[in-house]
Amino acid sequence: MHFIPPPHDCSLCPRLRAFHRINRDAFPTYHNAPVPSFGSLEASRLIIGLAPGLHGANATGRPFTNDYAGDTLYAALLSHGLARGVYASHAADGLALLDTRITNAVRCVPPENKPINDEIIQCNHYLATELAAMPHLRTILVLGTIAHKATLRALGYKQNAFVFAHGATHTLTHHPITLLCSYHCSRYNTNTGKLTHAMFDTVIARFSAL
Repeated sequence: MHFIPPPHDCSLCPRLRAFHRINRDAFPTYHNAPVPSFGSLEASRLIIGLAPGLHGANATGRPFTNDYAGDTLYAALLSHGLARGVYASHAADGLALLDTRITNAVRCVPPENKPINDEIIQCNHYLATELAAMPHLRTILVLGTIAHKATLRALGYKQNAFVFAHGATHTLTHHPITLLCSYHCSRYNTNTGKLTHAMFDTVIARFSAL
């Protein structure tokens, strides 16, 4: 299947489109549009996050770039041989992913970093077609419960087919894919101790090994 990403002026979600208009006035140098995935469709590994951050991916146009979560994620990927180069918090830093792709369940920045259910469902078509367009996909890492549920929906599973838990590993019944779960590497989760750097490093090491 051919993957067609959301258009720059995607209008599926009125609330998110209105938020983009506000941010284009407030931050005219920002990307302020659906954020494209990072990495090749030929990759065997895929990381799925929640949504772009206002001053992160929404600014830079690359997932997990220029925010705390990206600092954590890309450092771990570089450490475990899933990326090469130098991460410098902008899309032109020359960083390259190795057999890995990164995307989000929701492609547009939501107010307060919280997409509503209708927005997650509307954007799920793009995730479904993206998954179908990755012929070598064998391992998916979901960051958080929203990404977990969105992935199950995109692959045609019931929301309770596989339980989310940090570090959980599931072999999908109808796809040659291993699903690995992690708490999102957000500042909130690390500041509260819900997710430590050691816990996240263990997940990325497992992701690399798979």
